[in-house]
Order: sequence, then C-alpha cells, then structure tokens
Amino acid sequence: MSETRRIQATDEDMTDAVREAVAALRAGEVVGLPTETVYGLAADALNPEAVAKVFSTKDRPAFDPLIVHIGSRPDLDSVAVVPEEIAPVVAKLADAFWPGPLSIILPRHPDVPDLVTSGLPTVAVRQSAHPVFRAINKALGRPIAAPSANRFGRISPTSAAAVIEELGGRIPLVVDGGACNRGLESTIIAIEPREGKKPVFHLHRAGPVTKEELQKFGKVERVRRREANEPEMPQAPGQLDAHYAPATPLRLLEKPEDFTPEPGRRYGLLSYRGDESSRYLGLCEWAAVEALSPGSGKLAEAAIRLFFAMRALDAADVDEIIAEPVSETGLGVAIMDRLRRASCGSMAGR
Repeated sequence: MSETRRIQATDEDMTDAVREAVAALRAGEVVGLPTETVYGLAADALNPEAVAKVFSTKDRPAFDPLIVHIGSRPDLDSVAVVPEEIAPVVAKLADAFWPGPLSIILPRHPDVPDLVTSGLPTVAVRQSAHPVFRAINKALGRPIAAPSANRFGRISPTSAAAVIEELGGRIPLVVDGGACNRGLESTIIAIEPREGKKPVFHLHRAGPVTKEELQKFGKVERVRRREANEPEMPQAPGQLDAHYAPATPLRLLEKPEDFTPEPGRRYGLLSYRGDESSRYLGLCEWAAVEALSPGSGKLAEAAIRLFFAMRALDAADVDEIIAEPVSETGLGVAIMDRLRRASCGSMAGR
C-alpha cells in the first residue's frame, strides 16, 4: 500500500474530512479515526470483507471480538436485540453514559457478521462522544467496528501521529482529530438481570466509566481473570492478559524494595507524579523518566497521559521500563489494569 494520508478535521476542514472518510469506508477500506478514548481502526461493521481488513491490518487474532459503534441511540436496534428484562437498565445506562466510553455487551442482531463477534452470540456496543467520529458515523449511516488503531498487543494510540507510527503504509487514511481526551479504552460490561433487585454488571474491562459511577444503577462484579491453564478464548473485547505492551520490556513494580538495578543496564521510570513524593525516583540513576500526572497526582490526567508516556519511554533507548503503581480507586483501576497487562505482554513476548 502507498503512504498513509493524514487529513485534518478542524472546524474548517471537518466537511472534507468527513466526506473522505465516509467514501473510504463505503469502499470497504479501513480508516484511522479519533474517539474520546483512543484512536480506532474503523471499518463498516456490516461489511465482512472490510472487517477482515481490520484483523489483517492489526495482526489481530480472529478469536478476539470487536466493539461496534453506533451513530445514534435508535441505531442500537440495527446491531443488537435488547432483551425485555434488561431494556430499562440499558436505557438508563445510555442516558447516563452515551455518547461516551461505555460499551455494553448485548445479544447480537443477525445482520452483524460472525467475524465482528468472533462467533459469539453477543456484541459489544457503544456510541462515541468524539465529534469527528460521531459526524463520520452518522454520515456513513451504518455501524462502525473500530478497535484501537495499533498492531495487536501494542500500546494504544492517542494521537494521529501514533497511528502513523503503528500502521503507516498499512492503511490509506488517518483523520486527525487531535489528542484523545480520555486516553483509556472504554469500560465494557455485560448485564445480568435479577428479579426484584438491581441488575449485576459484569465488568469485563475497566475504563473511564468507573465502578463507582456504575454502582448507581446496579451491582458491579469484576469478571474473573483467566487462569494460565485455561483456553484463551475471550468472551468480550479487550480480555487478553498480554496487551498494551511497548516493544521495550515493561515491569510493574508493586513495591520499590523489590527493585535491584543491574550494573550497565539502562532503566526508564514510568512515574505517577514524578516528584519527591515518589519512593521510586531514588532507586537508581534513571536514563529517562515520564510522569503520568506531573506533581499533581490526578488520576484523570494520568489516564490521558498513560499511553503517551509509555510510547515516550519505548522510544528512549532504555533496556527496561519500570512502572510504579497508582491507587486502585476510580480511574486507577483501569490504569493498573493496563499496566498489569502491558507487563504481562512484555514478558509474553520475550
């Protein structure tokens, strides 16, 4: 494929950007598009040939299902069949979090290709809040399948430049809508109704919509992580243990006293605050340090900067990245989920 084109989607260029993206999607191509979470590799979700390009472009295994994005609430009926017993809570969740970073697993509509759901009877659905993605989704008039626009298992891209770095030459077009303002992939839940009680939300992936926010509508239970000897067959997108990994080995260091630097080895530190409050800064002479929330220690800022900081350290010519933990409250649950999987992915690839 020829060089990937990058087009701007500013207020002045929005009409042209939407027109070009929609034309490519209608032609069965895959396109890099911005969402509020990360950049997605978009394809017409009802076109099996286009969806197949998503998997081949990303080198994504066919057993890992995709999330489907709808342009408006009424479009939900075109991709899912909402059971009567959970329809009221689906409506409440949509009122509260759509458009936004919540994906809901529902029985799939027969028109959704098997490849999208990896043969599962369910499909994960959300409505993006990003104005560029929404404009393209609505203009296309069809649902869009859009996993993160990176090679499988690698760091998710939060800018158009990161998409080019990952997939340049593999896709025809990237629409540049600026940096993503959430920085972490959507929260994914499945709903279990309970007669006379609030439903149970099975949390398949932690994300920007937190457990605390979901608890207003139902009971939240984390899905049990797969054991090492269990078959690796995800029941929802984003379930693989080894994921979000840089090319440089990354180690999540739960306690600073567990670290003994090896002579001659260059280390990079992924720090939370990056200041004197960190017990990790004095562990060695770091070759590079990236802070998730410089000085302030705000989880929302840390979530936005996580993948950017991981990419910066990946390019810093270090032998290993050491990541310090954050508090597992609110958004910290999702951040730690990504760090643990990045660490697992680093070990799995070596």
